[in-house]
Amino acid sequence: MNTIGGLVFLFACVFGSYILSGGSMGPLIEAVPFEMLTIGGAAIGTFIMGNSMNDIKHTLAGFKKILKGAVFKKSDYVELLSLLFYLVRLASTKGAMALEAHIEKPDDSAAFQKFPKILHNHHVTHLICDYLRMVGMNADDPNQIEDVMARELKKILHEEMHGSHALQNMADGLPALGIVAAVLGVIKTMSHISEPPAVLGAMIGGALTGTFLGVLLAYGMVGPFATRLKGVVEEEAKFMEVVRAVLVAHLHGNAPQVSVETGRKMAPSQHMPTFQALEEALQGLQIA
Repeated sequence: MNTIGGLVFLFACVFGSYILSGGSMGPLIEAVPFEMLTIGGAAIGTFIMGNSMNDIKHTLAGFKKILKGAVFKKSDYVELLSLLFYLVRLASTKGAMALEAHIEKPDDSAAFQKFPKILHNHHVTHLICDYLRMVGMNADDPNQIEDVMARELKKILHEEMHGSHALQNMADGLPALGIVAAVLGVIKTMSHISEPPAVLGAMIGGALTGTFLGVLLAYGMVGPFATRLKGVVEEEAKFMEVVRAVLVAHLHGNAPQVSVETGRKMAPSQHMPTFQALEEALQGLQIA
């Protein structure tokens, strides 16, 4: 919602000040379709040339995150910590082999079924199951597990950041593409140099529209989109950092409550549940 509101405010200020200062929208309306074809087409072409098909799909999917923000809220962190508490408590009391029924078939697990949002997030579910499975195979060195998880989470974050990087590269190139459109307009104007000044003035105005659009699109739209997507990806990455913190604390021999409290501290401040709220959720946790 902030993205749409900010975009509307941007257009209102830019074009509103132009109109209030005596500017006419006629030349812009006439020139924008052709300039946008040049600039937008060139930007899309360079975007396609510089990215694989998988990266293109990934970037386009990122626009949903730009508009909606991070998918994980405070209630999701409570659910994640509740699920992890149940799993590490089960491992502490009955041994790592007691987790096999949950981690081998999470879709059939009563623990995972109680938290469907986590179950349907394959990245998070696989992360939990994979490392608990490693613990069941006697890979219980906390330092080793922490190092492996840190490298995997770094890899995932790097892959998720590609959409932001691609948009930022496009934003960096848009001003230059606007100049290309402007130069083409100047070339067209020079070929009509014999026309009266009024006609030449309109043609030059159309050419300058290319520069205007290139800069506006770069710094007013695509650049902020890239920044927004980066922020959302980084915020969502904290969700998996909570998993790492809890499992590593568990392998260090901490009690389940202490392990979960360690994970709670890793949640983003605006989504971090209070100690009391989490304690109440854990006390009310009942899984068949």
